[in-house]
Amino acid sequence: MTLLTFQTEAPTNIGAKKKRSGAIQPEDLSRLSQTPVTTGELTDLLFDRDDRARVHETWRKLISTEEFSYRPGLLPAERTSLSYDRLRLLNGVVDCAEELACDPRRLASLHEWTGVVDGALGTLAGIHYNLFIGSLVDHNSGKRRDLSDFTSLRRTGTFLCTELGHGNDAAALQTTAELDSRTGEFVLHTPNPEAQKFMPNTSVIGGPKSAVVAARLLIGGEDRGVFLFLTPLSDQNGYLPGIRIRTLPERTGSPVDHCLTSFDHVRLPREALLEDEHGRLDADGKFSSSVGNPRKRFLHSIGRVTSGKLCMSAAGIGVTRAALSIAVRYAHHRRISGPRTGERVLLTAHRSHHGRLLHSLSTGYAMTFLHRAVVDRWTGHTPEDQAEAERLVAITKGWITWEARSITIECRERCGAQGLFHANGIAEFPLNLEGAITAEGDNLAVWVKAAAEMVFGHRTDRRSSFDVPLDERSLTDLPFLRSLLADIEGIWQTRARAALRVGPVGDPLGRWNAASAAALEMVSAHARLQAADAFIEAADRAQDPAARSLLENLCRLFLLRQLTEHTGDLLAEDHLAVHHIRGLHETTDAIIAELAPHMMTLVEAFDLPAEFLTGIPIANGAYVDRVVDDLAVAENPLAA
Repeated sequence: MTLLTFQTEAPTNIGAKKKRSGAIQPEDLSRLSQTPVTTGELTDLLFDRDDRARVHETWRKLISTEEFSYRPGLLPAERTSLSYDRLRLLNGVVDCAEELACDPRRLASLHEWTGVVDGALGTLAGIHYNLFIGSLVDHNSGKRRDLSDFTSLRRTGTFLCTELGHGNDAAALQTTAELDSRTGEFVLHTPNPEAQKFMPNTSVIGGPKSAVVAARLLIGGEDRGVFLFLTPLSDQNGYLPGIRIRTLPERTGSPVDHCLTSFDHVRLPREALLEDEHGRLDADGKFSSSVGNPRKRFLHSIGRVTSGKLCMSAAGIGVTRAALSIAVRYAHHRRISGPRTGERVLLTAHRSHHGRLLHSLSTGYAMTFLHRAVVDRWTGHTPEDQAEAERLVAITKGWITWEARSITIECRERCGAQGLFHANGIAEFPLNLEGAITAEGDNLAVWVKAAAEMVFGHRTDRRSSFDVPLDERSLTDLPFLRSLLADIEGIWQTRARAALRVGPVGDPLGRWNAASAAALEMVSAHARLQAADAFIEAADRAQDPAARSLLENLCRLFLLRQLTEHTGDLLAEDHLAVHHIRGLHETTDAIIAELAPHMMTLVEAFDLPAEFLTGIPIANGAYVDRVVDDLAVAENPLAA
């Protein structure tokens, strides 16, 4: 295990003032500056400890290979083609594609690692393994399909649900699949321009493709709800008859072959329908379902979207950790003018620089621990708590991807102009996260749904009770800080309930509009509370006392940052005293000073492959020489 003792400044002498003044005592914080921390313990906690090799190592090794290194100068179509080539390399290390599709932990981990080197690859892999193969596996209905064309990638799978006129309201989609009672076939059709499938990766780049298409099942003119249909789109000679595909304009982030796709009375065999308990046809074409509500049938059909949300969250934590690793390493190499003439100091010497990165690091750790906890919750859910588990997955996806965007932007800025260059690995992260924020349900729409469910259907988990008066509680006490975050969730829930009760009678939308802002604040606080709980539990599991102390301080920093904007409400509701608010900045600053010497330890624990980091010029000490050498090679390739 690696021992790191980077020291960018002298240990801070924390003043021993009375707690009543808002200051903190020396004993309130561990003296980490004198205790080197092993990265191995932190890495185990971040990456599933005993399950680490099974869940993570395949993908970590994969992105270490030369085939996944940065390729300069490629056109968008060439980059897309490269992503499909990498998908085949990835498929080559997958033992069983069907088992992967049924393992949410490994499926999410795939996105966590591949997104670091190729944002488009995660998109393609998520669609192929989760949405396509996963849907086929989930809807087996006792019948064994031959999936060998898809598991071998002789045909790439894609998923067609969203339409040009229907995104977050996909339950209202208009594509139809009508049963022809004479032949037993289905006729797949796009009835109007709004019903064109929007944004699937359906071009001929990457070879022949098939799709599962969400369409309204019509039987004898009666709409039975939305079901999935296995539909071949293209072969070696191009698109199949009746299928029209047009490439959409280039979007932000890593290029993917997004298209507009429509169907002109395309005939599909009887077995194209993906059947299950939510709906099936007998030999005579008679429809039966154990799910009476068409909306529930739709949700059953697209049940794979929940795993997709876990994958989007995983992509967010992966690129967040990569961005932090690059920015922190750069800060330990980049020197600027110091306060004395001729003096040069590292960027990390400045609190204005390392303070921002440490706040981001604390959130990055919280995001990772939250994701692990939510994956555990989802994989262990029962039919009775499935709805609550799905809501937690959705809330987590929103919070993590939003935070990931903020942190990757912060890291890019802390790298200055160097961060703008693709070769330095960080510039495209925020752009790729825009896609994750919108995919599998736009974050705001997902949170609005969660907020509506939680206003009256959720009770805040307050947990802690205290034997000491409020005036004597410390801003370094993790249970106290955690309880304050729970109080914030409760405050906003109370406001949302009150707004609903006094809203305009007979106007449901008006009532919700009056309550929605407070309800969304409640969801935000709930997400951060879940992250704090996961963080505290991870610190408690640490076996190395120094690692535990480091994580506890990092968790304190995370919680203090979350509480800062709500101090007025907490004071008004008698959850904080005046001296707490006066001492908030000093406490935060003291924790940052304690953590600053350990920034490299914190990012080393992210376990990014050395091959990846070596390929990032600014992540290495000799980055100036590297830039000059790379330009020389570009000017004269033969000299290389």
